[in-house]
Amino acid sequence: MDHLTKDDLAQIDRTYLQSLEKETVIDVACKLRDFSIAMVERVEQNSSNSSKPPSSDSPYDKGNKGKSDSKDDDAKSSSAEDKENKTTENGALAENSQSDDSNRSAGRQPGSQGFWRSETPVPESTIPHYPSVCVICGKGLDVPEGSRPYMGYYVYELEKTASGIRIFCTLHHYYAAVCDCGHETKAQPGEGYISNVEGRKKDLKLTEYTMVGPMLATFIAALSVRFRMSRVKIKEFLSYWLSTELSVGTIDKCIREAGVACYPVVEELVEELQEQKIVNLDETPWYENGCFKWLWVAISTTVAVFYVGTRKKEEMLKLITTAFTGWLVTDGYLAYRSYEKRQRCLAHLIRKAVALTGAVDEKAQKMGDWFLRELRGLIKAMAEDGEGGRRKCNPILARLKRACNLGSEEKYFKLRALAKEILNDWDAVVAFVKNPELPPTNNDAERALRHAVISRRISFGTRTTEGSRAYTALLSVIETCRLRNQDPWQYIAQTIALGRKGVAPSIIPG
Repeated sequence: MDHLTKDDLAQIDRTYLQSLEKETVIDVACKLRDFSIAMVERVEQNSSNSSKPPSSDSPYDKGNKGKSDSKDDDAKSSSAEDKENKTTENGALAENSQSDDSNRSAGRQPGSQGFWRSETPVPESTIPHYPSVCVICGKGLDVPEGSRPYMGYYVYELEKTASGIRIFCTLHHYYAAVCDCGHETKAQPGEGYISNVEGRKKDLKLTEYTMVGPMLATFIAALSVRFRMSRVKIKEFLSYWLSTELSVGTIDKCIREAGVACYPVVEELVEELQEQKIVNLDETPWYENGCFKWLWVAISTTVAVFYVGTRKKEEMLKLITTAFTGWLVTDGYLAYRSYEKRQRCLAHLIRKAVALTGAVDEKAQKMGDWFLRELRGLIKAMAEDGEGGRRKCNPILARLKRACNLGSEEKYFKLRALAKEILNDWDAVVAFVKNPELPPTNNDAERALRHAVISRRISFGTRTTEGSRAYTALLSVIETCRLRNQDPWQYIAQTIALGRKGVAPSIIPG
């Protein structure tokens, strides 16, 4: 079948079809049917039935996988059981084997071989820890010379040198002392926040009693979150380039620990966000343990906060509380409509107008050009300094409103929808004309999400609520430090060190 172009489809209207003979109309209908089938088959292509990568699959379709509470799913399950009963015994065993593999939990399996040290670490120095006062009477303590430590552990740490970085090992010794009152006091490694996850055998605890130092843990978190490396590749990188062998489990723990240590920082950032005059807000699809969710971002000139949740209106309160009195810059999502002080992103409307210029309908093309000309002209006029630029906006606004009024009565659906969308949100669309300090687009929020979108395509999201919260906490701290021209890695390392001692972190400078 010859490929039908937009020009071909534009000529096939009711008048053209009525002018044809009956047999010719049937031939045209068959061609259109074949063309429609080809288009439907192309739309239905995904990673399971074509060579397209899984990252190109629709997030909305992915979100429905794994749910079996509907009647359709029950019917499909019953049908699958009937077919399975008709298979041979060997086929049934194969099916059961594949099912067991697919239901296997992620990560290390019970009974699998563990990861052990290949050789004893060689420390460059030994750091002693002595008890300072008696925990009972509060009297000062002195540890006699020649005392032996009651416990110790090795710590790998990273440091910057004049020519790069290196990893070194230290040995920490902890001593005990007996007070005059007779009580023995032991020096203990610091302990901080404990992250609980239901069903997990061992909770994540921030503690100094660990093999990886704060800066090395930060370096590992940077490789994962900022540079989007997998745990296995980080293990390979550390082994080949820095001659340090760490298990995948230890690497994963370091990444989560860095995020958990930043929890209090994010709480402070949310409070700072409420004091900002202008905040850009946006969201993008995200996955948590295969479930479809959304990654939100609220960003100003000095603060950025990320959050994973649903797309319900209530989720906005996790970022923008009732204490916020500034301006929001958003797209057209209905959850934002209730907020009065809002600037609508014109870039979204411009893209829809560009789509209209390529429509099959000729009138829709012309109206799309009209919308495009007025929206771009509005941005250009406001970009000019002084009252001259604002005076140019008045006739542009009049023409844009006339175009919307005319377009709202047209039959072409997308044209009518765009015209009504602008009219229904008119005050937010033109808010930057009366308030020149407002940006006409939501580019800041979209740029902030771009890094996470690439990460989602590589890693397919996070696996637990703890993982989502830790990931967004690190994103929030890293992006905020970037906005304030601060070194995020030095700050995160300090935050981890304080968190392991149970001390609250300092605020981000700037």
